[in-house]
Amino acid sequence: MSKSKRIKSPQVKVRRLFWDIETSPNLVLAFSAGFGLNINHDSIVQERKIICIGYKWEGERNVTVLRWDENQCDKKMLEEFVKVADEADEMIHHYGNHFDMPWFRTRILKHKLPPIPVYKTVDTKMLASKYFYFNSNKLDYISDFLGHGKKLRTDFSLWKKIVMDKCEKSLNYMCRYCGLDVKRLESVYHDFVPFVPSRTHAGVITGGEKWQCPRDGSTNVKVSKTRVTAAGTLQFQMQCNECGGFYTISEKSHSDYLKWRADEDKKRRKAMSRRNP
Repeated sequence: MSKSKRIKSPQVKVRRLFWDIETSPNLVLAFSAGFGLNINHDSIVQERKIICIGYKWEGERNVTVLRWDENQCDKKMLEEFVKVADEADEMIHHYGNHFDMPWFRTRILKHKLPPIPVYKTVDTKMLASKYFYFNSNKLDYISDFLGHGKKLRTDFSLWKKIVMDKCEKSLNYMCRYCGLDVKRLESVYHDFVPFVPSRTHAGVITGGEKWQCPRDGSTNVKVSKTRVTAAGTLQFQMQCNECGGFYTISEKSHSDYLKWRADEDKKRRKAMSRRNP
């Protein structure tokens, strides 16, 4: 974009989708029960499925929870959620890189639905492990630790009522449980944001410059420190005055930032002189 063009904080944000799934267990035939038993896959009489998928868009109030149909088939739900996921710039989940996404992909494969792309994801469990030191990296613990509250209580009897008894009341409770998890997830993610690198540059994706805050695209930023790499390359540590987060830009981007500031100061002085001739 032209260096002289006035840059505004973007009106269109990164499309972040927060989501979570709840799944059913395999139903198996076994001659005995207890610890240390090996149950072969040949014992499965009904494959596990996805019971419900909860999701919400960043900044929106409502959580949508999709559920399997009256025959406990998750195909239609998957087809509907794929359309939602395709609109996202980022999909945010907790332990989703190892659980939710493989489950989702496997059930799509099972139903022979069209293949899905490799979505850009942010896993708050991985962020918790890499950048923080919590006593537990479970979402329930982190959410409560940060003051957002705990999950709803559940036990295995809830799954039995849903899968075996087809209890509508229990299914509704499960969907409520899933929806609340999505809200807790978004709250935790927003607490993490100033401390972790951004996966999508909010400034560039909305037509801005690299020196803008990568998290929210804000132009209300400042240089906090100058650094020099081992190769002698200048880098500039920036801080966003809106979200408080830090990020690093190159010497070229820093030059663009200084030129933008000079242009803005010139426009401001000109506007003041018109008001006070």
